[in-house]
Amino acid sequence: MSKKRCLTSFILILILLFALFEANILMGSVKVSLHDAVDIILGRSNDALNTNIIKNIRMPRALSAMILGGGLALSGYLLQTFFSNPIVGPFVLGISSGAKLTVALAMIFLLSRGINISGAGMVLSAFIGAMLAMGFVLIISVRVKNMSILVVCGIMTGYICSAITDLAVTFADDSNIVNLHNWSMGSLSGMNWQDVRIMTVMILTCLIAAFLMSKPIGAYRLGEAYAVNMGVNITLLRVMLIIVSSLLAACVTAFAGPISFVGIAVPHLIGSITKTSKPIIMIPGVFLGGAIVTLFCDAIARTLFAPTEVSISSVTAVLLVPVVIMIMIKRKDVRK
Repeated sequence: MSKKRCLTSFILILILLFALFEANILMGSVKVSLHDAVDIILGRSNDALNTNIIKNIRMPRALSAMILGGGLALSGYLLQTFFSNPIVGPFVLGISSGAKLTVALAMIFLLSRGINISGAGMVLSAFIGAMLAMGFVLIISVRVKNMSILVVCGIMTGYICSAITDLAVTFADDSNIVNLHNWSMGSLSGMNWQDVRIMTVMILTCLIAAFLMSKPIGAYRLGEAYAVNMGVNITLLRVMLIIVSSLLAACVTAFAGPISFVGIAVPHLIGSITKTSKPIIMIPGVFLGGAIVTLFCDAIARTLFAPTEVSISSVTAVLLVPVVIMIMIKRKDVRK
């Protein structure tokens, strides 16, 4: 029954993902019919305007939403596994904010000297910030055994990093640097095929690494003692969880800025749908679920108040905070 439910769930998830991808390509200030979009994708259209809109604007953006959303949700799942806490994620622990800070500082430093930073350079600087923030959280976790306090410390760390980023962006002189404001709030606008190629390599590598860790993760979730008896190298597993989750969060932040609550809510939503906690199922499920949620939220962000585009992080917060609150209430009830 469980296998049948999982198979049905994945089929429905894939159908929904395809439908949302299609809707994101067709929706916008310029309406494009499904027939015209298919002709453009297959190279049978002579409409230069619509071809440019579909191929160079909407498709890279939709693919970016899928890839980055999946990576962000997977990062949240790995962090929840590491800390054995259902309400942690890259945004809540301040990891995304740490990545945002170092990317902003790197861009300000380079752009003020007339140097454009590459996508790989942004990911590298974001990874450094993510690792610094994660290191700070780990230091706190050694001193503090209460996970609620750890989460609060992570939130405070995120606020500090965001405040420094906002100050740096506000007082920047270069007009290109001032435009970082939209990115610092979370946005998928301006994605191009070069960005898609870089993020695909980074996220796909992390996804493969997560799959390779699925068996050790399954044992680790049953307790450290059980994992040790099963031959799991706990230290190596923890290091890999830190590196992979931080790299995923860094990649998302480098290209789209901080996107809130996807990393917390999606793993629980997928767990509720599939009714399983097996990592070999949860890892692809969480990735696809994150892609769906981010695609949906990005569609709302760019069309709800068109032509004005709102921050995707604002949309994810409005839609996913109630999910997080329900998780916390349910967890409290279980403890009682």
